[in-house]
Amino acid sequence: MTAKRRRPTLQDVADRVGVTKMTVSRYLKHPEQVSSALRETIQQALDELGYIPNKVPDILSSAKSHAIGLLVPSLTNQVFAEMIRGFESVVEPAGYQTMLAHYGYSQSAEEARIATLLGYSVDGLILSESFHTERVRRMIKIAGVPVIELMDSVSPAIEQAIGFDNTAAAYAMTELMIERGHRNTVYFAARMDVRTRLKILGYERAMRRHGLEPFSLQTEEASSFTRGALLLRQALVRRPNLDGIFCTNDDLAIGAFYECQRLGIPVPQQIGIAGFHGHDIAAAMVPRLATVVTPREEVGRLAAENLLARLRGEPVGRPVIDLPFRLEAGESLRPAS
Repeated sequence: MTAKRRRPTLQDVADRVGVTKMTVSRYLKHPEQVSSALRETIQQALDELGYIPNKVPDILSSAKSHAIGLLVPSLTNQVFAEMIRGFESVVEPAGYQTMLAHYGYSQSAEEARIATLLGYSVDGLILSESFHTERVRRMIKIAGVPVIELMDSVSPAIEQAIGFDNTAAAYAMTELMIERGHRNTVYFAARMDVRTRLKILGYERAMRRHGLEPFSLQTEEASSFTRGALLLRQALVRRPNLDGIFCTNDDLAIGAFYECQRLGIPVPQQIGIAGFHGHDIAAAMVPRLATVVTPREEVGRLAAENLLARLRGEPVGRPVIDLPFRLEAGESLRPAS
């Protein structure tokens, strides 16, 4: 088990800056009462030391909280809801509570949420990203709690990663679309987080392998049915000869499908559509949506099992757990020839 380290105190920060502990405390509570030059110096010391404000009384801070911090970028995305369900199915019977934090795909917000969770002395952290600020890495190292990163089995991990290969999954679906005759496929991307960029990489590799020109429509906005419809209209203008759409998730794909239906565009005869993740609605649609089925609930369950094992003092078993994905051809692609 990762041993909790002695965390930097207000006195450590004060000694580094050369001021009193009271001055540092005043800065944390009322920064406007400290000069701008001193504010910058104190904040730099806080960042360098990885200072974590203590949210619990000292008498409790060294005890187990029996709480685990779980950070997700979205509370409305079904992908993370299923991962949370798998996680809680294991930790709750073991007597642990989940402290859920949402950071909206923002690294600065993730940094703030992690500082808060560590301030409450959570026993471990589950992160939904593989790329973090240096301050996050320092805080985790100083806190000495086990951490597991999810949904990506390729990017470098702090300690342990559980997920799947987003690039390989997107490559495989693009290959399937090309095999089914969709050679002018456009990729729809939203949010533009690291996992989305890994999927675009797989799509582009597959297209180029067949001598085809990749083209993606990208937005920093959240994915939704209406966003998928909007991207479909944009794609028809910019790529009027398109015959396929591959979306970074099922929400965009479903929105694109219904916009095709509204415009009288037959799917899959004129345009084939594929999504990513395999939500229940994809199987309920007519025609059934082609999609990459990913093991979100299993990711959460394995994360819980591995974290609990480490809290029992067991070493990291497998630093990377790469889970399989599955292609669902559905009925939104042309039939196999």
